[in-house]
Amino acid sequence: MSGEEGLVSVGSRPLSDYVLSVVILFNQGVKRVILKGRGGNISKTIAVYNAVKDRLGDAVKLENIEIGSEYLNKKRVSYIRIVLSR
Repeated sequence: MSGEEGLVSVGSRPLSDYVLSVVILFNQGVKRVILKGRGGNISKTIAVYNAVKDRLGDAVKLENIEIGSEYLNKKRVSYIRIVLSR
């Protein structure tokens, strides 16, 4: 998995689980991690980014933020994608 992208989909688990997932991916050699949250988890996704930034500091860089909507089960759902690199 070294050198590839990793995806962390933010859902209903505790915030610390997602922060740990990002740190583990970076420690495994992944260069870019994508945080993705849909609907009500958009704010939690931003909180995960802030917690990762607090924990890793300048070692992590914000590459891109994308917001939009997609169809999921015939319903339009908003999402956010935050791309981090190390």
